Amino acid sequence: MASLLEQLRGMTTVVSDTGDINAIHQFRPQDATTNPSLIADAAGKPDYASIVDDVLKQVRKDAGPSASDHDVAAKAFRPLEVAFGRKILDIIPGRVSTEVDARLSYDIDKSIAEARAIIALYDKAGISRERILVKLASTWEGIKAAEILEKEGIHCNMTLLFGLHQAIAAAEAHATLISPFVGRILDWYKKDTGKDYVGADDPGVQSVTTIYNYYKKFGYKTVVMGASFRNTGEIIELAGCDLLTIAPKLLDELMHAEGHLEKKLDAEKAKSMDIEKIPMDKATFDKMHAEDRMAKDKLQEGIDGFSKALVDLEALLAKRVGELVKA
Repeated sequence: MASLLEQLRGMTTVVSDTGDINAIHQFRPQDATTNPSLIADAAGKPDYASIVDDVLKQVRKDAGPSASDHDVAAKAFRPLEVAFGRKILDIIPGRVSTEVDARLSYDIDKSIAEARAIIALYDKAGISRERILVKLASTWEGIKAAEILEKEGIHCNMTLLFGLHQAIAAAEAHATLISPFVGRILDWYKKDTGKDYVGADDPGVQSVTTIYNYYKKFGYKTVVMGASFRNTGEIIELAGCDLLTIAPKLLDELMHAEGHLEKKLDAEKAKSMDIEKIPMDKATFDKMHAEDRMAKDKLQEGIDGFSKALVDLEALLAKRVGELVKA
């Protein structure tokens, strides 16, 4: 019998949630996604030292002798994540997601400028923007930035998405893809209620199921990529979702597990469901966001977490810049 992973691939596009190029080689996903935490983890491994060092040397050269180690490190994140993205694209047939600085999540203009700069680096390397998804936090401002970028042919992946209001706004902005965070939703409910949840009772699974059915009911082109899984049970309950981005540890578990995998999400079935359409504008978004404690808490926590990861990565890179100068 085929493994659960092979069966899943027959009904869902499997994406690798890692910056570890060796893991991507092993599991051969269609797409891959990274964030500052994943890049920092990969950048600290000896296997990837040459990628990091080459980027830092070039940025140091471009910045000039007066630039401090910290200045060089701050300028290095964008070319570094693109360097990892390019390596990943050599392996996978599909797309890589590359993240806009989370510290810009409430600034439309700066988010747009950063996204354009990321795409410019890929363009310079001769890589089609059809193979790139720019990741933006699902704030109102991030979604409005995506709306402008999509009109320019820059495809967007809306991350840190926890509520239906964020999903509807992203779809109406014509974002290419959304990444609802299944595991982080589960974390919040476990902490808030003191209860554990399994299978279809998992609040993260329920959230993605609701969003998926809403999209398919009303014919939105934006696709759903479940993300941030805590266990394979969540993945099994979302079989049939457009895409699922899965960490190497869980990919390995699925690869070595057997049994029948049932398709749980079905676009055709969703079309006949009785679902109310919610008109979305900023006032409605803000109201729904204020009323959804989980989404409000997890969005800000996620932005803070990604921002801290970027600060930590910059510190790691600044230290390495100093070591290269002394070498």
